[in-house]
Amino acid sequence: MYPDRGLVELRNPKDLDEPSKDFTFDAIYNESSTQTDLYDETFRDLVDSVLNGFNGTIFAYGQTGTGKTYTMEGIPSISDERGVIYNCFEHIFQHIARSRNQQYLVRASYLEIYQEELRDLLNKDEHVKLELKEKPDIGVYVKDLTTFVTKSVEEIQRVMAVGNANRSVGRTNMNEHSSRSHAIFIITIECSETGPDGENHIRVGRLNLVDLAGSERQAKTGATGQRFKEATKINLSLSALGNVISALVDGKSTHIPYRDSKLTRLLQGKL
Repeated sequence: MYPDRGLVELRNPKDLDEPSKDFTFDAIYNESSTQTDLYDETFRDLVDSVLNGFNGTIFAYGQTGTGKTYTMEGIPSISDERGVIYNCFEHIFQHIARSRNQQYLVRASYLEIYQEELRDLLNKDEHVKLELKEKPDIGVYVKDLTTFVTKSVEEIQRVMAVGNANRSVGRTNMNEHSSRSHAIFIITIECSETGPDGENHIRVGRLNLVDLAGSERQAKTGATGQRFKEATKINLSLSALGNVISALVDGKSTHIPYRDSKLTRLLQGKL
């Protein structure tokens, strides 16, 4: 692993003469990297853009048990081990506290996609069915999703804690507490300020913080029955996400398959 070059080199330990396989990345973090390093170098600029009225999405992708939830959430009580989500909270409210000529409204919602069904993690009635809708001015959204206005890091953390307690988790051979759903924490930031023309201008940015369920192989996880059904839905939606990202990166595709899953449909226009 060569973090300074963005390179990961894989060698066959059984045949050192075999040519290595090289993989390049925008950034690489090793065991000496901190959660703060990751946030400052990779995500800070994105959150700044959301504060300026743009949309953004942050998610961790990988096999079950590889540390996605730790990367996104970390250990909130230890400053150097706070994950991306909690660093986002600190960043947003510190920015608001420093602002003098703007007024901000921060709203939070939390949902999960479980077996292609949308669940409101902040609604006490878990049987309420949610629907995806679309409007020309805001794009794809979730109808009747519970929203809380939050005025501090502590308040938005409490909202997330309530939602986390309602998430679908289960045990597999690879993970004692495996996420069985994709969880999406949505922060909507509305900024109001007076422009040079004397008029009041409002801009709205949305940040999606996504904890994806891990991709799974049935042989390794030992999934059967309900767990197997869950894994099938998880893998299908992750495959759809991969197809959408590939099409976006390619830049030549005339059709982006957003409608292949609820996850990609919800993130349409935010990837």
